[in-house]
Amino acid sequence: MGTEPSKASVGYEDTPFLPNSSYRVHDGTRPQPRIVDPGMPTSAAGSGRAPTDAVVLFDGTDLSDWIGNEGAPAPWRVENGYMEVLPRSGNIRTREDFGDCQLHVEFCCPAEVRGDSQGRGNSGVFLMARYEIQVLDCYENPTYPDGTTGAIYGQCPPLVNACRPPGHWQTYDIIWIGPRFTNGAVTRPARVTVLLNGVLLHHDREIIGGTTHKNLPVYEEHPPAGPLMLQDHGDLVRFRNIWYRPLRGYDE
Repeated sequence: MGTEPSKASVGYEDTPFLPNSSYRVHDGTRPQPRIVDPGMPTSAAGSGRAPTDAVVLFDGTDLSDWIGNEGAPAPWRVENGYMEVLPRSGNIRTREDFGDCQLHVEFCCPAEVRGDSQGRGNSGVFLMARYEIQVLDCYENPTYPDGTTGAIYGQCPPLVNACRPPGHWQTYDIIWIGPRFTNGAVTRPARVTVLLNGVLLHHDREIIGGTTHKNLPVYEEHPPAGPLMLQDHGDLVRFRNIWYRPLRGYDE
């Protein structure tokens, strides 16, 4: 998510300060995540089969479990076991809603490098269609840190930059605990743990609100379950092997 900032800076200087922080939203002066080498996948086919108790959202064959704008069939292209963003066709989301979960998503930014900062391999994984984990090609491509690959967009940079080169498949494993509301007020903020290519980016990190661009995140009351949404940001990003496992018992 996010439009590209000016060429003179990788961030913005006119956005509000984040709560309890000396940094602004999309602050280019915030320290860049340390770069680490995530290693290589064990096989070109990816992680293989999902766990036996997982709900498979995309198995590489079709988009029957997904919808596009206004409930229309998802228009993205499917071939060779992956789906690919159809630029300017809009975001797609699952037909099924879910709440607390373990989520697995594999993505690949275009091998042909075009643009820089937020204009390069941009997409996003939106939990409950509201809370974004950024997808971006950040291999040797600096941007504002809270918009880096694996960032909780507009809120918190990842601990490290564990990106593989463009054209390589990468893996998100996400533990998501959704927010709780009572009479419109947040009684427990959402929390998330994120690993990219097996490398920890966030551990039980608190979410301060729904995803916005250049503004402070805010919570708006919503149902306890929602769809997974993948973003069309105009780049030919690919996805495959998407599944989730519902998690229960966090309110017990």
